[in-house]
Amino acid sequence: MLFQQIEQNKRKTVFLIIGFFILVLALGGAVGYLNFSNALSGIILAAVIALIYMGLMIANSTKVVMGLNKGKEITHKDQYPLLWNVVEEMALIGRVPMPKIYVINDPSPNAFASGNSPDKAAVAVTTGIMERLNREELEGVIAHEISHIRNYDIRLSTIALALAAVIALLANIGTRMLWFGGGGRRKNNNNNNGGAIMMLISLAFIILAPLAAAMVQMALSRNREYLADASAVELTRNPQGLISALTKISDSPPMQQADPTSAALYIENPFKKKKSNSLLATHPPIEARIERLQAM
Repeated sequence: MLFQQIEQNKRKTVFLIIGFFILVLALGGAVGYLNFSNALSGIILAAVIALIYMGLMIANSTKVVMGLNKGKEITHKDQYPLLWNVVEEMALIGRVPMPKIYVINDPSPNAFASGNSPDKAAVAVTTGIMERLNREELEGVIAHEISHIRNYDIRLSTIALALAAVIALLANIGTRMLWFGGGGRRKNNNNNNGGAIMMLISLAFIILAPLAAAMVQMALSRNREYLADASAVELTRNPQGLISALTKISDSPPMQQADPTSAALYIENPFKKKKSNSLLATHPPIEARIERLQAM
């Protein structure tokens, strides 16, 4: 069952990333058509912006994400011996390089992984997670984050974050240009019903694209959480540790230091929103995750 779940989640992820790229290009086409009467120019602009932004995000993902979430790097084992030992052990079992370790000063238990590859990965945990979780539970959480690193979820999350930012940027550019007269350049080309209809479709797409991007990003996040849970059990051979950790993490107050754009990276929604079944939910329902873990 474990390997079937892993393969199923990997296939879903490929389709979601392809859908994300198509959404970016389609939005570029809408912006180009609405403001320049040329959809191709908008598609090219969107592709260039997306590639540049993804490159920058991938190269600096850990620095950016840790800065946004106020994470401080731990450089010596004696600072947090238990945390250091658990990360070291799980990385060894997962056959990935020892990731950098960051600590976020927040009483709410939570954790996430970032980076663009296993060689440049980092794991961040809150002070609350070390105060509330025992070693068995901490192993489950760290195994979950190491699984994100091993499965290259950290790179996928970075790409998704970059593409969502590009879509928001393109939508903002499109509406601002239209507001400042971009739509006026199309007056001579919209004397027929076909042109007017295309204008309305393009405008609607620009307005709705950020919402669609958020839905795709959240679907990707939920998909990878199930995969990381299954992979964590593969590393620890102990689903009960992760089950107990998820129960404690879900039964805690919201985080104070979390950055909203990074919410999907955490092992559980840091803002504790209860609409877990929503298409905009960053994580699957805890009950569903625990049910899958219990079935392993």
